[in-house]
Amino acid sequence: MRVELFDSQSHLNSPVHRMPAAVKCGAAVALVLTTVLLPVSRPSAFALVAAALAVVAAASRISPAFLAKRLLLLEPLALGVAALAVFQPDGWWMFAMLLIRTNLCLLTMILLSNTTSFADILRVLQRLRVPSLLVTTMALMYRYLFVLADEVGRMSRARASRTFSAQRRAVWWSQAGILGQLFIRSTERAERIYAAMCARGWQ
Repeated sequence: MRVELFDSQSHLNSPVHRMPAAVKCGAAVALVLTTVLLPVSRPSAFALVAAALAVVAAASRISPAFLAKRLLLLEPLALGVAALAVFQPDGWWMFAMLLIRTNLCLLTMILLSNTTSFADILRVLQRLRVPSLLVTTMALMYRYLFVLADEVGRMSRARASRTFSAQRRAVWWSQAGILGQLFIRSTERAERIYAAMCARGWQ
C-alpha cells in the first residue's frame, strides 16, 4: 500500500526542487513572517505575496489542482482561525483579511513540503541546532504515520469483509471500533519500539 503524505511531490525535477533545502526553508519562514506582519489596511501587499507564491508554484511544476486540493483539506483550519475575528469591530473585513493571510501561510507551507523532502527539512533543523530529541521525534512520527496508515487499511478491509450491514449507524459503530483498536495497537507498538531503542543504547 502506497501512502502519500506531506512531500508526495518532492520527487519532481524543477528549478524550485533543485534549490538547496536551507534556502527554501529560510525563504518560507521569511515569507510567512512577512505575511503575518503585514497590516490589514494594505490588501495590495497580500496580492504581491499571492503573486510571488503563484510564480513559485508555476516554477515548481506542481499541478494547480493538487495544490488546490491540499489547500481545501486545510481550509477548515483557516476558517476556524478567521472566525475569531467576526466579533471584533469591522468583523467581516477582519475575517476576510485573516482568511487570506492564513491561506497564504498554508500555501507557503504546502509548497515547501512538496518541493523539499522531509528528510532534507530534518537535516536543515539539525544544522540549525534544533534539539536532537525534537528532530528524532519528528522523524519517528513521520516514519510511523505510514505504518499506521497501512494498519488502518488492513483493519478496514478486515472489518468490511465481516460486516454485512449497510446501515449508517452500523458503519459508524464499525469505524469507532477501528479507531479504538488502532489506538491500542499504536500504543503497544510505541512501547515495543521504545524498549527496542533503549536496548540499543538510545537515550
